[in-house]
Amino acid sequence: MKIICVGRNYADHARELNNDVPTEPVIFLKPDSALLKDGKAFYLPDHLGEIHHELEIVLRICKNGKHIAEKFAPDYYDQIGLGIDFTARELQTTLKSKGLPWELAKGFDHSAVLGQLLPKATFAGAPLGLELKINGESRQTGSTADMLFSFEKIISFVSRYFSLRQGDLLYTGTPAGVGPVNIGDRLQGYLNGQELLAFEVK
Repeated sequence: MKIICVGRNYADHARELNNDVPTEPVIFLKPDSALLKDGKAFYLPDHLGEIHHELEIVLRICKNGKHIAEKFAPDYYDQIGLGIDFTARELQTTLKSKGLPWELAKGFDHSAVLGQLLPKATFAGAPLGLELKINGESRQTGSTADMLFSFEKIISFVSRYFSLRQGDLLYTGTPAGVGPVNIGDRLQGYLNGQELLAFEVK
C-alpha cells in the first residue's frame, strides 16, 4: 500500500507558503508507517519542531493500473474521505533551502491521518467542500472547484510514474489556512458538511 500525496494543488496554499504555482502535479510519497486511522490520537513528536495540519480529500484506489487515461481515471477509485497531511514545517523549510527531499518532514510516523472513507457515489455531482475545525474553530475551508489538478488528472499523471495498486491512498492537496497544532487540540474534518475525521493531539 502506497500513500501518494499532491503538493501545492490549491493556488492560495502555494502562495501562502511563498511557493510558485505549479504547472503540473507536485508528487511525494509517505511510507505505510505514516498512516494513522480509526480516530486514534496523534502524539506530537518532540524532535521535529512545529507540526502543521493540512486537511486533504483522500481517494482510495480500487484496482491496479498504470498509464491510465484521464477519461478512465474515475474507474480507479471507489471511496472518498478526508485526511491530514502533517508536516514538520520548519524542517521542510530547511530541507527545501538545501535542495533536499522532503521525506523527513512529511513521512514521519503517523503523519498521514485518515478519517472515514465513503463510497464515491455519496458525493456525486457538485464540487466538494472541505473544512477543518480545531477546538470548534474553523481553520481551513476549500472546494474541489479550486483545485489546480482534478482527481482524474492526478490519477493519470501519477500512473505514468508509479503503477497504482488496489488499496493505495491518494491525498489530493490542501487549501490555504495551514498552521501549527498543539497538545490538547481536537481536530474535526468535514466533507460537504459531514464529519468524516475526528481525533485529538496529545
